[in-house]
Amino acid sequence: MHDFQNTAWWAVLWSLIKIIIVVVPLLLGVAYLTLAERKVIGYIQVRLGPNRVGFRGSLQPIADAIKLMFKEVIIPTNANRFLFLAAPVLAFVPALLVWAAIPFGPGVAISNMNAGLLYVLAIAGLGVYGIIVAGWASNSKYAFLGAMRAAAQLVAYEIAMGFALVGVLMVAQTLNLTKIVEAQAGGGFWSWYWLPLFPFFLVYFISGIAETNRAPFDVAEGESEIVAGFHVEYSGMAFALFFLAEYANMIFVSLLTTVLFLGGWYAPINTPLLIWIPGIVWLLLKTAFLLYVFLWIRATFPRYRYDQIMRLGWKVFIPVTIAWIVVVGVALETPLRAILR
Repeated sequence: MHDFQNTAWWAVLWSLIKIIIVVVPLLLGVAYLTLAERKVIGYIQVRLGPNRVGFRGSLQPIADAIKLMFKEVIIPTNANRFLFLAAPVLAFVPALLVWAAIPFGPGVAISNMNAGLLYVLAIAGLGVYGIIVAGWASNSKYAFLGAMRAAAQLVAYEIAMGFALVGVLMVAQTLNLTKIVEAQAGGGFWSWYWLPLFPFFLVYFISGIAETNRAPFDVAEGESEIVAGFHVEYSGMAFALFFLAEYANMIFVSLLTTVLFLGGWYAPINTPLLIWIPGIVWLLLKTAFLLYVFLWIRATFPRYRYDQIMRLGWKVFIPVTIAWIVVVGVALETPLRAILR
């Protein structure tokens, strides 16, 4: 009995250590992603971006965090106080929970789940509840409009994302994220799933941009139309939690796209020099590139109209993914299956 208790305590302690190892760099990454965004967009628009706090603005995220910590959280008079304060937590917690199943290398994950892909889909879909609750609890018409937009947008693009992941599941024959990466090993970047499943790759990544309410799909916030959408009444750390959730989800979508379609931790070319580089470096480099695409798109495209966003999700992405599922299914029953696998 004593040995069992020791083993149980050690398992709990080891799990906590793994959670800290993942969450602390994630929160630092979120903080400095905000700086990277302002710098990248500044350079694209021929501006300097933040350059006053620290060396070339390197301490700006810390200054922003301190500022938000000391700002007053103002609760509107007629708001539902409990739900108003619970909404940021409902948005932020799923953005952290999804990382439990993400592999960072062979066997390197908080939990190497056999149904990891299913877990990720289930938890990622919970984040919208925070947005909907925030819009309703604020007792504000603009916030409520933003929440309704977010709910409709989530339904449209969550379906397309789900179908895109079905394609990966059909080819990999597993829900385990580590095994999905291992199925892409051996042939360099041309053996990764982005090539045979290119429509799924595009649909998943673009839907990920829509799911995170990033430009040009940011109608849930739409500051030129509904002030700031669902978080218009929030300030201080309550607002910061929505901010943290959005950027954590950006990193998550980029990393999951890397795992599913870009070979995870494998080098793009199988040469001794590149294989010598640790897998985690390749994983982070690919993720960083996709994050740069997030920022590049925000600096380049104007916001879509709401009807255009709905049309793209329902009339383009969903039919395309369904059609490609049929194509992949047929291909898997022919000699082409050797190319897909």
